[in-house]
Amino acid sequence: MPSTRRTSRRFLAGALALAAAAAGAAAAIAVAAPAQAATCNGYVGLTFDDGPTPGNTQNLLNALRSAGLRATFFDEGQNAQSNPSLVQATVAAGMWIGNHSWDHPHMTQLSTAQMTSQIGNTQQVLQQTSGAAPKLFRPPYGETNATLKSVEAQYGLTEIIWDVDSQDWNGASVSAIVQANARLTNGQVILMHDWPANTVAAIPQIAAGLASRNLCAGMISPATGRAVAPDGSNPQPTQPTVSPTRPPTGGPTNPPAGSGCRVTSSVSAWNNGLTNNLTITNASSAPVNNWRLTFTLPGGQTITSGWNATYSPSSGQVTATNAGYNSTIGPNGSTTIGYQATHNGNSSAPSGFALNGVACSG
Repeated sequence: MPSTRRTSRRFLAGALALAAAAAGAAAAIAVAAPAQAATCNGYVGLTFDDGPTPGNTQNLLNALRSAGLRATFFDEGQNAQSNPSLVQATVAAGMWIGNHSWDHPHMTQLSTAQMTSQIGNTQQVLQQTSGAAPKLFRPPYGETNATLKSVEAQYGLTEIIWDVDSQDWNGASVSAIVQANARLTNGQVILMHDWPANTVAAIPQIAAGLASRNLCAGMISPATGRAVAPDGSNPQPTQPTVSPTRPPTGGPTNPPAGSGCRVTSSVSAWNNGLTNNLTITNASSAPVNNWRLTFTLPGGQTITSGWNATYSPSSGQVTATNAGYNSTIGPNGSTTIGYQATHNGNSSAPSGFALNGVACSG
């Protein structure tokens, strides 16, 4: 959960639950049949933080099962210890369990010993209650550093942040939560929470929206941190924007002069970090092969990881180079890449985009 109001979230949860949990859960459970995609052309990671929550977790599980969705629950150790039956119910419902610290502190403000205690104690409780040690860890507020990553590694944990923030922790409406899920693309992960009643009520529409785009809810791979099929496989999507199986072997080609390209940014920021998904559109009638996208990061931003491209250097003027599977952007086609970065207060989107040397509009 992004850093804003940790103290008030349980108060809000109680108020929202009393007002809407029953109605929201009823609406979710009323789905006649799961809204699953006939063909999965990609997978997304639905995640729910801060549980388990008495009075809401079971409603959420009922809604997910009714909608035919699976998800990852990042549980707090103290909540799991107090509500072991809800952890077991989560596993029985076909969900995955991740580690979200013991009591949701600002981990980067802790000593190494304190970090170890937060992660290790939670790992132990979750293993005892769920029957398996978690493989994923989500740092509270998305805050991380090298010391924390080293502690995670000691427990064999893969750190998971998010690509899209639903803002359900900030009182987002059902419609806003559904719209946030509609921005997900193959492999991406969304941040939601275990306790808001609006999140429960949004589940049927989330399922229908994913099915309409032939996307399915998958697991988060411990190897890559991206969403994959529930069995851990990662079949290539069949959407038109995905590059051919056999990438071109020639040198880079540019968009024809005068036709150019467009790049749009979708930034999701928290107090000292952000993720940004960049959608690159080739606005020409000819394919662009072996592409490189250059852009300038705002001062104080440093890229720490990325997906669907390689990034160098990590700050200043950056070049994103295509991955092997997306090296062609077809005529009037697009591809989405992204990165996670730290910032010192300026979470603005980058500027000065150029695709293979041709300036792009923002």
